[in-house]
Amino acid sequence: MTIAALALGAAVAAAGSPSATAAPGGDPFAGRHLYVDPSSAAAKAAADLRATHPQDADEVSKIAQQPQADWFGDWNPASSVKQSVADRRRTIRRAGAMPVFVVYDIPLRDCGGYSGGGAPSPASYRSWIRHFTAGVGQARVAVVLEPDALASMDCLSSTQQTARLGLLRYAVQTLTRHPKTAVYLDAGHSGWQSADVMADRLRRADVADARGFSLNVSNFDATSVERTYGHDVSSAVGGKPFVIDTSRNGLGSNGEWCNPSGRALGHRPTAHTRDSKVDAYLWIKRPGESDGTCNGGPPAGQWWTDYAVGLAERASY
Repeated sequence: MTIAALALGAAVAAAGSPSATAAPGGDPFAGRHLYVDPSSAAAKAAADLRATHPQDADEVSKIAQQPQADWFGDWNPASSVKQSVADRRRTIRRAGAMPVFVVYDIPLRDCGGYSGGGAPSPASYRSWIRHFTAGVGQARVAVVLEPDALASMDCLSSTQQTARLGLLRYAVQTLTRHPKTAVYLDAGHSGWQSADVMADRLRRADVADARGFSLNVSNFDATSVERTYGHDVSSAVGGKPFVIDTSRNGLGSNGEWCNPSGRALGHRPTAHTRDSKVDAYLWIKRPGESDGTCNGGPPAGQWWTDYAVGLAERASY
């Protein structure tokens, strides 16, 4: 499929039967489509490569043709995040798809690492969450809440940990005031915290009022490994369902997390997981965007064509 055809095709990919309907309180992805952005960095890169490097363009198109989440954080100021979210929601809904948004603005984000940043204070974070929620509106939306925020809490003082848990509870409770907003609290991955530790943190962050939790965001662990871990966590938090980021886990992890070599695209996004506890496999991290200035990469979040081509070349499709 060419990039032009992708754009003409209204930019949707199936995540279930289009005639089905999702029952209130059930799997929010059932019967929904996920959005394929015809103007994504991958789509633009494929178009730019087409004339001079057609084989690389074909590889990058494997990324461009799949639905991926939209991230919102401190690059979206509180003064404008409501409008930014609302505009994106409308674009996706006009394409007949359901938005998948990522909230990434927690104070002291990434412990000051490659993706450091976030809101400057608890008060500013609460304000930002209110504006973000207003932008989401009443449409059906899935929200992945604060990747790594719970798993990375060991870097914080006890006072800071208490504050973070309180902010996550506030975010869950604010977002879920809209009954069609399905919130997935991020729970790291199987190689970070034990299932018992993560379950305790999820409970204290109010997973009870969320749809469930997310795993493997921006990481590389094999789907089977994360599914087993997810079931262990789920059992300890009342049977909550979860989603797994499969964007770059086609060959599993080599033990590194920042632009590791030799990795591959994973399972395409779908709600057909054949597992009653797994709501969906999603591409939450956008493949081809750098993890940070490590292993030769550009700053976190920037497009990196060479890495994207490698991920696609090693994929099993």
